[in-house]
Amino acid sequence: MKFDAVGKVSLEHVYNQPDPRAYFRTLRALDYRLPQLAKPYFSKIMDECRESRPDRRLRVLDVGCSYGVNAALLKFDVAIDELYDRYAGEIGRAVDEPGGSHQDHDRGSVDGPTPAATGTTGLAADPRTRATLVASDRALATARGGVTDLEVIGLDAAGPALAYALDAGFLDDALHADLESREPTEPERARLAGVDLVISTGCLGYVTGRTLSRIVTAAAGPDAAPGSGEAAGGGGPGLPWMAHFTLRMFPFDPIAETLAGFGYQTVAVDRFFEQRRFASRRERDQVLTTLAGIGVDPRGLEADGWLYAQLFISRPPEFPLDIRSL
Repeated sequence: MKFDAVGKVSLEHVYNQPDPRAYFRTLRALDYRLPQLAKPYFSKIMDECRESRPDRRLRVLDVGCSYGVNAALLKFDVAIDELYDRYAGEIGRAVDEPGGSHQDHDRGSVDGPTPAATGTTGLAADPRTRATLVASDRALATARGGVTDLEVIGLDAAGPALAYALDAGFLDDALHADLESREPTEPERARLAGVDLVISTGCLGYVTGRTLSRIVTAAAGPDAAPGSGEAAGGGGPGLPWMAHFTLRMFPFDPIAETLAGFGYQTVAVDRFFEQRRFASRRERDQVLTTLAGIGVDPRGLEADGWLYAQLFISRPPEFPLDIRSL
């Protein structure tokens, strides 16, 4: 098993497959559930955001969107267990290549890696397989109808996952970009312009305030700049709202400080959300070491075998948040 710099097992291999089967089979074994727990919070924030922008379709940017899980949950009212059943259940198995190795769907444990977590997915990268899954997902989107006043744009550096989410109809638009390493291009700025809400479920920490600053500047216009302390002027669209579920091993304070430079006020929801189980005892021990290094107490949380996230909401000062409403 490979590990990243903060001690988490590396799952990069499942983000760069032409279809989501390896992704969902791996994460199902780890009881990955954060998008489902985030859904009611995002829905509430989206409703409040709509009230402040009643004359237009709500534009949501999902940072680190991968295969479009958040978009599928928010637009088509599916549950993450439905997606697990689709890609790691009968539909996913039905499109496996004959003779391909099927995954053991038993739950993983902290005592050892799942087969998928080691990269041994045994799934064939066949264009016919991908086409079958895309057609099935498009049929699902058509049957569910979707939320008509919502547009979800995906941002991710994983091109195959992003392309699948767009082709399947989960995303309305997609930006294949790493905004940690560069400024958005002019065409990318145009597609980010007027974004109303920026969300994420677990990518912050790997993605920093650098990316969010570039998103804010593109979304709100040239008058929004770090240190200005105010929203875009001159009739611009204003600052997009933010809602980020961030793993506790990644302090949010540096990001909140960056956003404060634009005029944002950030509040934390006073509860913690399970992301997934640890893939191995080694991963748990390494994450606990990381938490100890930043002074975060894992008792009753990570020490019991789960990664946990906290929700941080950032808004312009003209839209103060009553945390009791969430």
